[in-house]
Amino acid sequence: MELIKLKHTKTESDIQSHLIREHRALFNDESKSRLLEMIKSFFPEMRTAYIIFWLPEESEDIVTLLINNNTIASIEFDRYDTSIEPIVESKPIDRHYIKGLRRYPQLTIAVAVELANSDLMSHRN
Repeated sequence: MELIKLKHTKTESDIQSHLIREHRALFNDESKSRLLEMIKSFFPEMRTAYIIFWLPEESEDIVTLLINNNTIASIEFDRYDTSIEPIVESKPIDRHYIKGLRRYPQLTIAVAVELANSDLMSHRN
């Protein structure tokens, strides 16, 4: 997988701060516990995850995540009715996926992969 080269710019730093803030919320805030349970249910191998994009709709949310350091997942779930099964799609991050994205999403994924790699290394030790 070939990601965009990071240059440690202000934009990348801002992206990193946002990703870290959302990552901590995902794993620690009660308001994100339902999403975390869905991730664990559909991706039992998940050791770390970063929220790449969150699109709130009228009654549902669509969340795009990086799972570990190699999978992009999209989870669409009803915000109010927990009995409605979420729609989950996933794909490996590969050259074709990255190539189809604009620059900012490419940067976001590259920063998220860097953070995930760091998380996975610290879990290994």
